[in-house]
Amino acid sequence: MTAGVIYKILRAEEWARLEAEGAFEGAPVDLADGYIHFSTAAQAPETARKHFAGAQGLVLAACDAAALGEALRWEPARGGDLFPHLYAPLPRAAVIWARPLPLGPDGAHRFPPEFPAPERAEGEAGAS
Repeated sequence: MTAGVIYKILRAEEWARLEAEGAFEGAPVDLADGYIHFSTAAQAPETARKHFAGAQGLVLAACDAAALGEALRWEPARGGDLFPHLYAPLPRAAVIWARPLPLGPDGAHRFPPEFPAPERAEGEAGAS
């Protein structure tokens, strides 16, 4: 399974650590599970709803899946969908862009303009 771009939702302090150290070992849930959790464009909005509901100060990082090499594995998770899991630190060099992921007035996170439109993201889901 390959995807050009995968996404990681980070807390602002995690993003600051990645920038300062040049790599990110993972959030507490990642460290507990033994890999860094990522999502495809089709999966990221639900990941935000399920795991970051109401959270402020988030950053969405778009990452080059190919740059992560063999440490990136596609494994079944939520509902049997394949999710990208990284069994290594995330290098800063693999991050294409990072943008704030603010909450809207309805409490849902607002994805940045660079994030793929929903119809494109849904097409990606079928490839998972």
